[in-house]
Formats: sequence, structure tokens, C-alpha cells
Amino acid sequence: MKEKWFGNCLVSLRLFYEWFKLLEYVEIISNTALGTAQWVWRNITFDVPWSQNYFWGLTIISLLVWAAEMVWPWRKEQAKFRQDFWLDAGYMYVNFFVFSIAISGFYQLINHGFSQIGVNEQSLAIVDLTQWHPVAQLVVFFITLDFLQWFTHKMLHRVPLLWRFHQVHHSIKEMGFAGHLRYHPMENIFYKPLKTLGVMLLGGFEPQQAFMVHFFTIAIGHLNHANIKLDYGILRYVLNNPVMHLYHHAYALPAQHRYGVNFGISLSLWDYVFKSAYIPEQSGEITLGYRGDDRMPYRFLGQLLHGFSAVKRKGL
Repeated sequence: MKEKWFGNCLVSLRLFYEWFKLLEYVEIISNTALGTAQWVWRNITFDVPWSQNYFWGLTIISLLVWAAEMVWPWRKEQAKFRQDFWLDAGYMYVNFFVFSIAISGFYQLINHGFSQIGVNEQSLAIVDLTQWHPVAQLVVFFITLDFLQWFTHKMLHRVPLLWRFHQVHHSIKEMGFAGHLRYHPMENIFYKPLKTLGVMLLGGFEPQQAFMVHFFTIAIGHLNHANIKLDYGILRYVLNNPVMHLYHHAYALPAQHRYGVNFGISLSLWDYVFKSAYIPEQSGEITLGYRGDDRMPYRFLGQLLHGFSAVKRKGL
């Protein structure tokens, strides 16, 4: 009897401990999500410095690039409110703000788990940037994160499970600035861990500088998807550009590039170094999409469910 009583006590203590940890995890998730929602609201209401305002920074960059599209259109027959314009505009704000609220708590929970086992920026840092000039810090941070995103982007095309979610982005049929942020929210799950790892490897990086990288990459990404013929001249071998990125969205590709081409995010140099650059001509009159894109739903909710339904059909 004593052994049974003692065993029941141990089980009860274990259940109490697990319940306590569950409450702790729920608190971490809810507090982080609430804090992110408050941060988004402060952005909208101008309660953060302009240099760090993600909401209005995105809006202003979008309006400027859209204006450039209308003044200098590459494909002149394309309507100013092109096909899926409003759908893509919705993706911009949902992916950057609504989804960030929903997922922020889970990222914080992962960070909490790492900290519990002693994994942090100090333990993983392979480069100490604390003594570096701020400009040098910024350049190293930008190049490191861009390469990690280039690699992740390439995996989105090569790994079937990831490609099913990335198809949302490649269902674009007319290029325009807002298409930049038309992507399935699951892509954040794939990109974020590597970006976080990149930050942790660069010990001593000042996070304030991340705002500068953020706005630069948003501008480059918007331009890459815009209806503008721009290749930056000799800098095209370093910077990604609208001409180069158009062919990333091409429906038909050579057999040797069956997984895709021009994976660069902000920098094009990775594609030239790793032989995935492809710019056959510059007429701009090509068919966009991928084989089977006729099965992609037209509405936002249908596209969000598309990746999961495809995974289910494949039995993954």
C-alpha cells in the first residue's frame, strides 16, 4: 500500500509540474503575442520613431515603387491595378503584421527553450563584432543574412514539401511591387530559424542597425517584382534587379535549371557564384507561373490552405 501511495504521489507531482510548465508556456506565448500586437499598433499610430516604423515604412516604400511603375512601366499594356493587385496588397500587411502577431509567441518559446539548455548568442557566436566599426557590422550582417535567405529560397524550390507552400508566390501572373510579399505564411517558419541563427553567429551585432537592412531589403524586393525595366548596369552582378528576377518567375525554364533560377533576395552575386543566374533576353514579354498553377485557388483563404491540402494528398 505504501508503495502504491508513493507512486500515486509521484504521478501527481509529475502532473502538477507539467501543468505548471504548460501555464508558463501559455504565458510566454500570450505575453509575446500581446506585446507584438501593441508594437504593431504603435507603428500604425506613429508612436515609434520614423526610422523604426515598419508599418508606415512599408506603406511609403510601396507607394513610391507603385508610382515608379506607373511613370516608367516596362510592360506598357499592363494595367495599373494589375491582376491580383488587391490580393497581393492584402498579403503584404497580413504577412508582415497579422501573422507576426500570431507566430511571435512560438518564436519566443523556442528562444526560451534554447536559453534553458544554455544556447544563446554568446555560446554560438563565431565572430565578435563588438569592436568593429558600425558600418562594417552592418555590411557583415546584411551579407550573412542575404546568403542564408538565398540558400533557404533555393531549398523552397528543391524540397517538394517546401515548394508546395512556395507555389503561392509563384502563382503570380503579372509582376508588380506588391507581389514581393505574396507568399504563404509558412515561409516565415522556414526563413526565420536561419535568420535567427545568422544573428546569433554574429556576436555583438547592434540590433538597431537591423532597421536599416530591413528597409533596404523591402525596397529592393519591391523593385525586383515591379513592372520596371531596371538592371543597375555593372552593379547587376551584385544587386538583384527587376530584369533578373522576372526570369525567376518564368513559366518555362531550360532543363538544366528545372528547379529554378535567380534565387537572389537582395544580392545577385550568389547566383553568379553558384551558377544559377539566367537572363536570356530582356523583352519582358514572358509567361509567368509554374506547371500546374491552374490548380492554385484564386482567393486568399484558398491559397493559405493550398499547401496543406497538397501535403495531405501526397501523404506527407
